[in-house]
Amino acid sequence: MIKVGDKLPEVTFSQLTAEGMKNPTTSDIFAGKKVVLFAVPGAFTPTCSAAHLPGYIALADQIKAKGIDTIVCTAVNDAFVMKAWADSQNAEEITFLADGGASFHKALDLTMETADFGGLRSQRYAMVVEDGVVTLLNVEAPKSFEVSNAETILAAL
Repeated sequence: MIKVGDKLPEVTFSQLTAEGMKNPTTSDIFAGKKVVLFAVPGAFTPTCSAAHLPGYIALADQIKAKGIDTIVCTAVNDAFVMKAWADSQNAEEITFLADGGASFHKALDLTMETADFGGLRSQRYAMVVEDGVVTLLNVEAPKSFEVSNAETILAAL
């Protein structure tokens, strides 16, 4: 599993924007920036929609005031689902990156098999990344939501 001090792997994400489909790479998102990235098992799922994403939306200004350039949410969903989820949550301050094939999460070794729930998904986690290097990594225990929430990450900044 990726750890503090490791460089993020170079992968290509999908991102549906008002201008259409984009395919930013890890370098595009993280190079020369300080980024908070959080991952959820799936868009529109209960904890993700009721607590995880809303916390980052509510605290986005405070997180960015701590020197964070971008807040990124990612999941093993397609770009259309991620865009619909962002729109439904009024999450303008968050960048949504789809990892539909799980290439990013596989490279991080942060996947879990959920069988009929949705197959291979991301584990729930949050990290701080500076110029592509992980400086903080909080991975949740299975079925937990304690260390990857916005409040914990804000306190760590």
